[in-house]
Parts: sequence; C-alpha cells; structure tokens
Amino acid sequence: MTATASPILSATATPQVQAFFDPATWTVSYVVFDHAGGHCALVDSVLDFDPKSGRTSTRSADTLAAFVKEQALTVQWILETHAHADHLSAAHYLRKQLGGQIAIGAAITGVQNVFKAVFHLEPEFHPDGRQFDHLFQPDEVFAIGDLRVQALSLPGHTPACMAYQVGNAVFVGDTLFMPDVGTARCDFPGGNAHQLYASVRKLLDLPTDTRLYMCHDYPPEGRDAAWVSTVAQQRASNIHVHDGVTEDAFVAMRSQRDAGLAMPTLILPSVQVNIRAGAMPPAESDGRVYLKVPLNVL
Repeated sequence: MTATASPILSATATPQVQAFFDPATWTVSYVVFDHAGGHCALVDSVLDFDPKSGRTSTRSADTLAAFVKEQALTVQWILETHAHADHLSAAHYLRKQLGGQIAIGAAITGVQNVFKAVFHLEPEFHPDGRQFDHLFQPDEVFAIGDLRVQALSLPGHTPACMAYQVGNAVFVGDTLFMPDVGTARCDFPGGNAHQLYASVRKLLDLPTDTRLYMCHDYPPEGRDAAWVSTVAQQRASNIHVHDGVTEDAFVAMRSQRDAGLAMPTLILPSVQVNIRAGAMPPAESDGRVYLKVPLNVL
C-alpha cells in the first residue's frame, strides 16, 4: 500500500496526543489522534517482558487499547520509530486487537540483514521488510484521519530511525532525549555519530515552538520523568548538542561516551522480536517459542 496525502488534510492542524509512560523500560508510547471518535496512530508501543522468567504480558498495550476504545478511535497506523533495543514492541498484538497497519522506515531491511546473521535466524525469515504492512520512504506523507503526517528519516542511532511530524509535533524516537539527558547512543550495528549529528540538526532547524515528543526519558535524580520539549529548549540547553556544539565535538563526545556504555538489558530479546514487527519467532517442533542468546557477539 502507498501512503498518500489528501488535499483536504491540514499541514497545520494540531494533533491530540495521549502519552503512556512505562517505568520498567523508561519508554513513552503515544496515541496520536485527530479528535474523539476519529482516527489515530499508536507510536512505539510496549510488550511487557520479564527477562528473568521469559514471560510476556500485555498490560502496557492494553492500557493503550483501553484509551482507544474510550475515545471511540479507529486505528489507522501502528508506527515504530525504529527497531528498539530496550523494549519489545506490542505492534503485532495491537494490530490483532485494534486493526491498523504496522509501519516503519524502509531502511529496516538493512537492520534485518545484520541481525538475521547475528541471531542465525531461520531461512524463512526474509530481511526485506515484509513483516511490516508498510515501509516509509524518507519524507513520505500520509494521513491520520484529518491530520497530515510526514515521515522524517533520522539515521544515526540506527540506520532506520524515523520521526513522524504531525502539525507542530514531532515524535522523535531515540534521536533526542530531554535536554538534561542529551542524545542517543550510536554504537549499535549501523549506528553513526556523524549521521546522528546531522539528524539532530535537521530537527533543530524546525520552528522553535515545535513540540518534540521523546520515546524515552532517563531523568537525573530529583526530576520526574518527562517527555515533551521544544526546539527552542533543545537548542538552548541540550547537554550534548545545544547551539554552538560542532559536529567534530559531538562525534568525539559520543564516541567516548558510547565506549563506556553497557548493552541494554533487553537488547537480545527486543531486537529479535522488533525486526519481526512485534511478532514472535515461529514455534519449534515442541510447540514452544524460543528466543536466542548469541554468545560473544555483541
């Protein structure tokens, strides 16, 4: 399916946004909609996962679903900003419950190719994006009901990172965090600090009152979790990339910082599921589903 914009869509309409914060993974998911009784998109949903027991639950996803039903919304899109390494996506589950199309940036195919090798996935896994209903091209325009949306390619954290601009709001994924937290790491396969700098500057060239919605918050001690800032706030005080920070200085900082970071707790289960659009691997001959732990690879 090709996502297209209708001439009646408003480029300046203000979306309604409901945020859902998951303290277990520090993730913020969103329901973005035009009006009650209208249409919506779900952004960066969470499937709860206990790494100690290997058990999943749908508590977080069911909270989103309950809000959708309360507002009598029709789900058009289930959007992923990238293949997350810190939480499992509930996209597959939510599509079964609510409908809609699961979508991500077209560069996900490169990420799938890398991790098919890392996890030695089954031959039937095709790294061509077919697991998703739609792959967005850079700057592609689509609709959420009466709202006009543009998919912005923001590589750097991963090659396939996308943001979604809806009126004066942008859902930025992991490209930016709150100003006192900074920016995303670039040491995952395909990450690139030079690209991340360019992607951040692309966001910071937007009008200064543009609202930026984060996918995560890791608040310093003494601050409650928060997930909305403006371009003006980021340009003035982002600790990694405020105005005046050069590309060379940013890359040097990011490279040094990333070298000391541990892998995210859920990277191994998350990536295996998220490159499948939130679906689990196929069951094996005993009827059970297994996730792999490759040794000495990451």
